[in-house]
Amino acid sequence: MLKLYGLKNCDSCKKAAKWLDAKNIKYEFLDIRNPTPETKLLNEWLEQVGDKTLINRRSTSWRNLSDVQKSIETHDQFLTLIAENPTIIKRPVFLKNRQITVGFNQKDLKNLEKLL
Repeated sequence: MLKLYGLKNCDSCKKAAKWLDAKNIKYEFLDIRNPTPETKLLNEWLEQVGDKTLINRRSTSWRNLSDVQKSIETHDQFLTLIAENPTIIKRPVFLKNRQITVGFNQKDLKNLEKLL
């Protein structure tokens, strides 16, 4: 089954859920903050799409991080940062059969359709 990770108040997540509902696609909604996805899963996401796609550097959550936190460079550092600050993850995250796609716009929609 498709999993949609996001935040209930996130506009992109709401749009994605409405789109899935309109297409009669069954999915499970999971709040990215509670509980935060396990480190193993976050690691898989980071490996599949990389930090440039997975982390939303335009978000308020990112801007509120310290300069030291924003200057990290290694995979393990990104993994720790994401685990400690899950709201820096670009949303929504769609997961099916251990494959993910991140975001919900025209380009992302094509990736999502491939995932389904």
